[in-house]
Amino acid sequence: MNKHDINNMIITDTYSIRYLIGYYTQPGERLLAFIATAADKHYLVLNNLFPRADENDAYSVIYYHDGEAIMEQIAEILTDGVTSIDKVWPSHFLLELMGIKKDLQPVNASYILDDIRAIKSDGEIDIMREASLLNDQVMEKLIDSLTTGKTEAEYAEELARYYKESGHSGFAFEPIVGYGPNGADPHHTTDDSLPNVGDPVVLDIGGMYKGYASDMTRTVFYGEPSEEAMEVYDIVRQANLAGIAAVKPGVPLSSIDLAARKVINDAGYGEYFTHRLGHFIGQEAHEAGDVSQYNDELTKVGQVFSIEPGVYLPGKFGVRIEDLVVVTEDGCEVLNHVTKEPLIIEVN
Repeated sequence: MNKHDINNMIITDTYSIRYLIGYYTQPGERLLAFIATAADKHYLVLNNLFPRADENDAYSVIYYHDGEAIMEQIAEILTDGVTSIDKVWPSHFLLELMGIKKDLQPVNASYILDDIRAIKSDGEIDIMREASLLNDQVMEKLIDSLTTGKTEAEYAEELARYYKESGHSGFAFEPIVGYGPNGADPHHTTDDSLPNVGDPVVLDIGGMYKGYASDMTRTVFYGEPSEEAMEVYDIVRQANLAGIAAVKPGVPLSSIDLAARKVINDAGYGEYFTHRLGHFIGQEAHEAGDVSQYNDELTKVGQVFSIEPGVYLPGKFGVRIEDLVVVTEDGCEVLNHVTKEPLIIEVN
């Protein structure tokens, strides 16, 4: 805050609040905020409806009832000067505060906490390493079960059971099971489609474990694939490996994307790689920060992000291979270990 001349921070992102003080609840339409001031006085503003927060010398808890003029109290707390409003706070709260505190100087400084959260501690990395190892096991169970040829939706239901059995609290995001042409949609919504022999099957899955997300994609084949499908698979696998090889501290994130993208471009499929190479991950499956050809920010030790090149041929099939990596002092650690060799499912 001192570095960026910010006098107050109103933090309403529930994951950032948990990150800072260990308190977590989902407030719905009600106001929840952690307020940090340059005067070194900090407050958690909390509706009486929510679970009570532990008393803590580091901050004061201000409880309020529904209908109470809590924004008046917030206006009194804030010191004069620039106030950071984070990017997730509904605008009606900000407009109400601006109507009360006429000299409010609001700015979006979410990047401060985003940058801090992006650098994972050793403890966080340990959890994410464990989460990815468990996700590997779930993926291997899913692949083994594909011989039964169920619908995409039925496999999604099986996944929910696998995650529960392995100690997860649930999905990190809605899983993708995409047969054949459905896999050509990078964000396909799993449906009642059944597989055809030779279909590439895109499996994009992740779970929540100890408050942290995992994420991985593998593409396997339901029976003997076409020559084109195998060719595209090998191209995407080489792109995935090239992206991983480009990861080390101090390089532009764009250079990692371009290293993988070059493989696909050189093979003539560049127009079918339609998204960025990766996204940051932590308490949420998608956190601030991305690995795209347009992001020239430099990598830092402790960042965790995905490497997930793909080729999507409309009406035919898609292939995506995704791993999570941690930036280390001399390169990166790959958190996923499920094989990337082509897997052909024997059809019953």
